[in-house]
Amino acid sequence: MDAVSGSVGSFTCELCGLSAPFSYYGQKPPNTRAIVLMEECFVMKDPFCPEKEKFLVLGSNCSLCHKTVCVGAECSLFYTKRFCLQCVREHVEHFPRQIQTELGKKKQTQKTPS
Repeated sequence: MDAVSGSVGSFTCELCGLSAPFSYYGQKPPNTRAIVLMEECFVMKDPFCPEKEKFLVLGSNCSLCHKTVCVGAECSLFYTKRFCLQCVREHVEHFPRQIQTELGKKKQTQKTPS
């Protein structure tokens, strides 16, 4: 997908349903100095800051299944590329041991009744 600038669209995470308007898709948000993101991202202007160069990264597309996912820890993880947690769980053996350990901790925390 080519970088889209100027046209505003709606970002929706396919896993949690988070929805927000985005003002840019790509790696080099407008009005920023020397910032290049490591992935193509959906970006919105920071609504809490009047400075033009401030922005929030909403999410990106999973490198494997191409679902649109937010940057929330429950939905995706960035390890050289963006991966949805569904794909991470399916291919966990291909990730470093530290990530495997973190996923194991999350599973245990989710199983523990509150």
